[in-house]
Amino acid sequence: MYHSPTAEDRLAEELAAVRPGLLPRYRAELPGARAAVLTRLWRALAHEPLPWVADRVEGAHGLALRLADGRRLHGPHADPYATGAYVTALRLDRERYDDPARLMTDLAVPHASAFAAELADSTASMALSRADADHPEEWPVGVPPAGGRGRDWEWEQRVVDGHPYHPNCRSRPGFSAADHLAYGPEHRPSVELGTVPVPAAECLVSGDWPAELRDADRLLLPVHPWQAAHVLKRSCTPWRSAHPLMSLRTLALPGGPHVKTALSARLTSSVRDISPYSVEASAALTALATDLAARTDGLLHITRTLGAVTAGSPDLAALLRESPQAYAAAGERVLPVAALATTGLPGSPAWLAAFTRLALTVGLRLLDLGVALEAHGQNLLVILSADGTPLRLVYRDLADIRISPARLTRHGITPPALTGRLITDDETALRRKLFGSLVAGALAGTAGSGPALAAALEATLPGLPHTPDLAALREDPLPTKALTLMRLSPGHSGDIWTALPHPRSTRLPVRG
Repeated sequence: MYHSPTAEDRLAEELAAVRPGLLPRYRAELPGARAAVLTRLWRALAHEPLPWVADRVEGAHGLALRLADGRRLHGPHADPYATGAYVTALRLDRERYDDPARLMTDLAVPHASAFAAELADSTASMALSRADADHPEEWPVGVPPAGGRGRDWEWEQRVVDGHPYHPNCRSRPGFSAADHLAYGPEHRPSVELGTVPVPAAECLVSGDWPAELRDADRLLLPVHPWQAAHVLKRSCTPWRSAHPLMSLRTLALPGGPHVKTALSARLTSSVRDISPYSVEASAALTALATDLAARTDGLLHITRTLGAVTAGSPDLAALLRESPQAYAAAGERVLPVAALATTGLPGSPAWLAAFTRLALTVGLRLLDLGVALEAHGQNLLVILSADGTPLRLVYRDLADIRISPARLTRHGITPPALTGRLITDDETALRRKLFGSLVAGALAGTAGSGPALAAALEATLPGLPHTPDLAALREDPLPTKALTLMRLSPGHSGDIWTALPHPRSTRLPVRG
């Protein structure tokens, strides 16, 4: 039978060899990491349409789940928007579980064993991330700093726990302790990128590929060192040092653009790649998004894709993109929304309402025009004034937006000459994309709880321009991806969605 200490002990053994001084802190962080992953798992068990959960009963002291086989799982009230680790243990019949991987193993539902291994990996990885986190006193609370800490990659390093709601928030299967330390942004490394030469005639190119990455009739493709060693299995010519961002595979060149590399590792849920479709569409997407951003009265900037190349394989591709820093004026700071929770700013209801108003104004405006952004806390960034006031937004990575030709045409905008997965006129699909990422994701993760999110929405929604999309946001349950059900459904392709209760109906979690 699989037990989670296997992953924890394996990482501890590796850590003892590469960073022995970090081992005591790693072990001390394990209980908190188990609680953080268990909290995310409980959210899924309480709110996702899992076929083996027969009934859910709210009681005075918490929530009880009746399973299809007759067993009962007990835990605290589950706020689907809470980000704190408030679940320290759950009870399956009479047995207490404080380890998410052991619980999933003993639930013994279809595909539970593989998912349990991922949960164990996520727990161990999070404990390592927390153990090596920058000292809190080095990061001012409240107004973001104006000095060197304002550099874009340093804000990305603050997001230690990963995805705020996915149980696999820190899962990086196949990464050793040395890999985590060498490539994870939370460990603050400098990564040496290499290049691989490919005949230009064999490449699909979009945009302008710089002279620095050309060699006669060959293109030089930036390659992540992990990809070179584990997937391509070849050496690369050293190129430049870069700093990894939250996505791990995108890195910031000091003073230059961001480089999105092919990194064929499973991160959180899936193996990400840079498909030929994404490369081919990148120039048209950049043109469309730039045009639409100009219609937001200066509230939104889009980081342009400067150039993209694929050498006929998702395993060998790269994309160059503007740094969001290009859109911050003197005295302003730009940081990913996922990092806002580390600044102390969302603790002010007035600040949270102002940020929510800015985000929804932009998101709903673009949705009405015909583009649904995937505006989660990694893709969406905010520009703050010197006193922390949210001023404007920056959006990066257009690879998974949704475009409605009908809506664009209604506003006199010529739809791009694109087909495929990005194109849809389905209102449900469009609203799921925006509301699931922005409201149930970025705004909820910033607010930190259902009541805080509800208060921000109540202070914001009445003042927004009335559209059918706004009415749906006010009245309907919030869509979100059923992240755990997706991991337990390996034969299913594409996203699985569920609906969360509207924030105004959520209860404060009871610690247990």
